[in-house]
Amino acid sequence: MRIKSVCVLIGAAALALPPTRAGAVTQDNFLARTTRDLVALCSAASNDPMRDAAIHFCHGYVVGAFHYYKATEASLGSARIVCLPDPPPSREQGIQNFVVWASQNPQCMNEFPVDTVFRFAAMKWPCR
Repeated sequence: MRIKSVCVLIGAAALALPPTRAGAVTQDNFLARTTRDLVALCSAASNDPMRDAAIHFCHGYVVGAFHYYKATEASLGSARIVCLPDPPPSREQGIQNFVVWASQNPQCMNEFPVDTVFRFAAMKWPCR
């Protein structure tokens, strides 16, 4: 319960900050310290000079996290949290869905990005 309260408090503080302009990717975003960083990379504007690097980093981050999850899935057994449909969404569709979800959940933008990627995925594609 404490984690949820912290997320809400952080979210309220984040809402008080001025919005970042779309496509304003910075070198600092590549440190991927927060979900906000990952979302900035994954949604870089087409005219952003760092767009190619940002999109490639985004895809690498998400695919790497998911591959690690899949590699450990057998040992998780019933603790699995993500069960993709058949056929699974494309990588681009999954990332676009994550960006939309993250934008609709600004209270979690300051959290560790891999946590929010899997929170999103578990909500979008839960195991039954």
